[in-house]
Amino acid sequence: MLSRTIRMHRPSMTSNPVVFRSFRRKLVEGILVQGDALDFLRNLPEGCADLVFLDPPFNLGKHYTDGDATLDERPPDVYAAWLVSVVQDSARVLRKGGALYLYHLPAWAMRVGAVLEKELQFRHWIAISMKNGFARGKRLYPAHYGLLFFTKGAPRVFRRPKLKPARCRHCNELIKDYGGYLSIIERKGINLSDFWEDLSPVRHATTKHRKANELPSKLFERIIRMSGRRGGLYVDPFAGGGSGVVAAVNAGMRFAACDLLAENCSLVCRRLRDSARVSASRR
Repeated sequence: MLSRTIRMHRPSMTSNPVVFRSFRRKLVEGILVQGDALDFLRNLPEGCADLVFLDPPFNLGKHYTDGDATLDERPPDVYAAWLVSVVQDSARVLRKGGALYLYHLPAWAMRVGAVLEKELQFRHWIAISMKNGFARGKRLYPAHYGLLFFTKGAPRVFRRPKLKPARCRHCNELIKDYGGYLSIIERKGINLSDFWEDLSPVRHATTKHRKANELPSKLFERIIRMSGRRGGLYVDPFAGGGSGVVAAVNAGMRFAACDLLAENCSLVCRRLRDSARVSASRR
């Protein structure tokens, strides 16, 4: 069983990671842990993960919980050391041929990407387009988030999704001119590139499951489509609202996930329960 391979403490009043919930049902198999992401990763066996997704806090001073307003506000050198440790342990738990994705601001993605490249094979820097246009001091407008894609050696799984050509939402005409290739584009679709402008980097307030920022389900579904495999292990040390865990389960993957906050762990459990009910009703 999955829970036997992960050496987590049982729930107690300690700072150690604790098992919040184990899932051993036919449609949902995995383990959800409450605790620090780094402690969680260090309890995972080496080479156990098929897919690791990292969306760490950006250290921008955002308010994630009333319990501790300083969770996202560490001294830069402390944050840098912690983040390097997280990516190093994430590389350790990745199996040969497995894939790791890191989502972060470009400045930090550049720094930790150099660390990851010492142990993993760099595949892509994927740009997730931002939708607003706010000025940021004496700098160019930062128009994208970085999504770094690494594998441990040659990828065991890699699929290149096809996209439908974008159309104007008002007149339904194609936004781009594909010239003599239009008939091929309409029949076969467009090969996915490393610039993703067809999804929002954060979910709209009307579709979020919590107050804090939440990545869209479409992002996780695409990543799992590219690098996931049925029966494989999805590892998410920053589960947040649980969109990645739900997407992995819907794709037939097992999971080992963690979040520091009990309210987020409860949210993940609730979303998994609701997702399982929908899946069962479709059978």
